[in-house]
Amino acid sequence: MSARPDAVTATYLGTATALLRIGGLTVLTDPALDPAPADYPGARPLHRTAGPALTAAELPPVDLVLLSHDQHADNLDATGREVLAGAGLVLTTPEGAARLGGRAEGLAPWESRTVTAGGTTVTVTATPARHGPEGTEPVTGPVTGFVVAYGGGTLYVSGDTVRHDALTEIGTRFRIGTAFLHLGDAHFPSTGDRAFSMSARDGAELARTLGARTVIPLHYDSWDHLAEDPARITEAFAAPDLAGRLRWLRPGVPEAL
Repeated sequence: MSARPDAVTATYLGTATALLRIGGLTVLTDPALDPAPADYPGARPLHRTAGPALTAAELPPVDLVLLSHDQHADNLDATGREVLAGAGLVLTTPEGAARLGGRAEGLAPWESRTVTAGGTTVTVTATPARHGPEGTEPVTGPVTGFVVAYGGGTLYVSGDTVRHDALTEIGTRFRIGTAFLHLGDAHFPSTGDRAFSMSARDGAELARTLGARTVIPLHYDSWDHLAEDPARITEAFAAPDLAGRLRWLRPGVPEAL
C-alpha cells in the first residue's frame, strides 16, 4: 500500500540531522553521521561527543537531502558526504552546490524546486539564513533554510542561523505547520560572547514570528560548542502564548507529525 501523500513522519538522528518521510518521499536534513567521539580541526575546532541515533547503513534510500551548508562537520561530515553520493537530489546553497558537484543543486533565497519521488511531490523553497552576527558572513560562509510545501501542509527547516530581520518574511509568505529550529546557542572560545546559532529564547521569538503550530528542536546536542542546557528550550516555550507548541522527538524513533 502506498503512503498517504499527506502523511509525515520525522525521526531525529542527532544534531541537525532528521529523517523525514513525506508520503512516499524520503528526506534527510544536514547529514552528520560519523561515530563519536570525533574531532574536526580548523579555525574553530569541533568535538563530537555522541554519535547519531541511526548509522548511515540503517538509513533507507534517500530521495532528497536538504543541506543548509557544507562547510561545518556538525552539518556535513565524512559519512554524510557518502550519503550525499547516493541521494537522488541534494539542495543547498549555490556555493555549496558548486563545491559538491554531482547531484547537488543550489538555491538562492526564495528560489524554489519541485521534487517528485515515490508518488509524492513537494515544493522546496530556500529561505534566508545567517550563521552568526552581522559581518561574520565571510568567515561562516553562506547558509540556507528551507520551506517544504506538500499536499497536507508546510514544514520549515531553519538551517544554522541566528535570529535576524530577514526571517520575518518567512511567516509572511508561508503558513508554517511544523518548524524544525536549529538551536543550541553555539559559541566558541575564540569568539567570546558571539552566538552562531539560535538560543532557546531566540527560537521562541522566531516561533512567534512564524506562527508555527509545532516547533521541533534540532541542533542542540552531541557537540561541545552546543552548550546551552536543553532545559532552557522547554522553559522558553512555557510562555502562555507558546503553550503546546514545543515537541521533542525521541532519537531514532519515527514519529507522526
